[in-house]
Amino acid sequence: MANLYDLLGVSKSASDGEIKKAYHKMAKTLHPDVNPDAKAQEKFKNVSKAYEILSDKSKRARYDAGEIDDNGNPTPFGAGAYDRAGGGFGSMGGGRTYRQGNTTYTNINPEDLASMFGGMGGGGGFNFADLFGMGSAQRTRNYRPAQDVQYEYTIPFNLSITGGETTLVIQGKKIKMRVPAGVEEGGTLRLRGQGQNGGDALIKVHITDGGIFTRDKKNLIVKVPITLKEAVLGTSVTIPLPSGTVSVKVPPYTSGDKVLRLKGKGVGGSGDCLVHFNIILPSKPNKDLTAFVSDWSDPTGNPRTF
Repeated sequence: MANLYDLLGVSKSASDGEIKKAYHKMAKTLHPDVNPDAKAQEKFKNVSKAYEILSDKSKRARYDAGEIDDNGNPTPFGAGAYDRAGGGFGSMGGGRTYRQGNTTYTNINPEDLASMFGGMGGGGGFNFADLFGMGSAQRTRNYRPAQDVQYEYTIPFNLSITGGETTLVIQGKKIKMRVPAGVEEGGTLRLRGQGQNGGDALIKVHITDGGIFTRDKKNLIVKVPITLKEAVLGTSVTIPLPSGTVSVKVPPYTSGDKVLRLKGKGVGGSGDCLVHFNIILPSKPNKDLTAFVSDWSDPTGNPRTF
């Protein structure tokens, strides 16, 4: 993959705002929803990965320092790390430096160390790979870089409200995924170790339509239809909330703008459920109702104040 700054078309000194603007501009033309071309989708994945790293101050600093690669994975032996610690292996790509007490240590790649003394073996040379327990097959296995893999998965609306566990299939294997209450459309969930070579699976979440329910931050909104008779005389209605069925009393003379607040029945039990009542008249004219209303003197007068 190309340099992350080049992918987004910005300079290394670009501000956070410039990086965000560049990403959004490219996403408008590359997103799979608007551009089904396979090459565009591949470029969108790379651009998204670049934005994920460069929009994170910590990751961007590590990337600029050569501590992580273009995929966000730690580089095997962080370039120049030993030089920064005062050592001299910078020309080799360096090693990962750490401190214990007053002493600085650097882990050196056995292959790099062997190259200082004439190679990894063969031709009569001393085989440093064998010294460190690294046969050729083991070297290949140990040094394959971990890679994150992106997936998309659709969950039911109710699960996005209550949170819980669901099962998805990744590379032919069933994986259980914990969905936090309040996850939003387009949010990303991370499954540790389910990517390639120990990387992570990044699950972009889509949410089904909520039907009679909509969401406003932590609150859940539901519109409940009632008849004219129920609005006048009052009644009880049963509402199938995501968290469970509840019975709600409709007070007599409930107007269409009446809102009942059900505490703790919103997103994840922390928000509220706001019940809006929608008064429904008969679908066909009713002569008795028409006659009654025609002769009825409404004491409220004109409700319009505009």
